[in-house]
Amino acid sequence: MAENIRFLFNRNQYIKPQVMLARTTPVRMWALNLCALTVIVQSSIGDSFSSLAVAAGAVTAAVITEFLFLIKKDWASGLKDGTAVSTALILSLLLPNGISPFYAAAGAAFAIAVIKHSFGGLGANWLNPALGGWLFVRFSWSSSFYKALEGSYFSLLERGIDPFAGAASSGNAAGDLLNRTIFSLTGAQMPEGYMNLFSSPYPGIIADRGVLALLLGTIILFAFRACRPWVPFLYLAVFGFLFRVFGALPYSGVFWEGDVLFAICSGGTLTAAFFLAAEPVSGVKTKPGIFITVILGGTAAFLFRTIGGEPYGAIYAVLFVNLITPLIRLLESLDLYKKLLIMRKGGKNQ
Repeated sequence: MAENIRFLFNRNQYIKPQVMLARTTPVRMWALNLCALTVIVQSSIGDSFSSLAVAAGAVTAAVITEFLFLIKKDWASGLKDGTAVSTALILSLLLPNGISPFYAAAGAAFAIAVIKHSFGGLGANWLNPALGGWLFVRFSWSSSFYKALEGSYFSLLERGIDPFAGAASSGNAAGDLLNRTIFSLTGAQMPEGYMNLFSSPYPGIIADRGVLALLLGTIILFAFRACRPWVPFLYLAVFGFLFRVFGALPYSGVFWEGDVLFAICSGGTLTAAFFLAAEPVSGVKTKPGIFITVILGGTAAFLFRTIGGEPYGAIYAVLFVNLITPLIRLLESLDLYKKLLIMRKGGKNQ
């Protein structure tokens, strides 16, 4: 009995701090960084490189803060793993392209110093650092945050302006080509102006302005096996299905008329799916636990965006999942303890 009690309190040594993926943390982080950078570059091309300035401010602050915390340790290895840079780049994707780089730098420093290192460093933080930095910027400088989003998809819709009208589209030629080729095979047609979703001409968070690069960049993530592909696809499937069925109801619509394309390509939904929901460090560790949290995340994203009226509900959904993750990880650890205890007893009986 005493031996089993000691085993119970020492069971955490059998639980790895991160999900064991096919690649090491540095490989996964730098693949993620490359993917995020392509999105920032696409957004920068249409905004006189304001997006690049936001990212540069965030990366600089994140690297300096990481160095200061690791200066008495192996700081070179700590910087080489790419986690500080990935935090800054993901934070940049969630910020408006027109916001001051100073705010991006402050958010990145907060993410590294408070969210990451105050909880013990990589693998010990309960909240995704980039998400923590985003919350810090949004609520510390809320007026500047919303002012930078003036003219975005959501602000235009609130003013009764259709951002997808033909005259507003910057990609009608490409849309017509897709309609004549790929979509014609299925009998579907992309609505006029919707090519703007893949290369937005409007202000907005950087992730929403570089959707095409983000979708292409996910090839990098899958090629380097930086995440489990089924995680973001399950997240998007749950979110998209709910939005298709119920998404039009809050706007006096009917069932099965929700605009899934707009919902997925805006509000940071793709970033939440591929970068935040699929990120293993602050997540659960077992497949059943991941399955449950992904479904909860997709459902919460739908509820926050439609019932709650929050355009960036997908980002808040990740916060919700992070809040309940410790409970799920506790259940995971207890289940693992039972399995290991059975294995030990079975070995003694042989």
